[in-house]
Amino acid sequence: MRNFLTLCGMIAVMALGYWAYHQAILTQQAERRVERLQAQIGAERERMAILTAEWAYLNRPDRLRELGFINFERLGLLPMSPEQFGRATQIPYPQPVAQTTDAALILESTSLSEEQIP
Repeated sequence: MRNFLTLCGMIAVMALGYWAYHQAILTQQAERRVERLQAQIGAERERMAILTAEWAYLNRPDRLRELGFINFERLGLLPMSPEQFGRATQIPYPQPVAQTTDAALILESTSLSEEQIP
């Protein structure tokens, strides 16, 4: 009986050792994956900074003005003038709709007859 318990104990220790080793390997793999992802994030941030600088360089007002002059005939661009802008009073805002639950008032306001309602 004593030998059986010793054998079961040794098997349990070996199984727990294997499980701990397996968990250590999985942890190392996860850490490598995290390091790779952090390196990718750093590379993407660097790429984003380069693209932002390039965007700012390409959108310089003097460059855009020069492109406008070069492509004037093809694009038909004209300088902006104050007459091209409207006033806020010229905007046709929708009229507020009264909140009601009466079906007759709704029918009257939409001018639908009872025959037109499906």
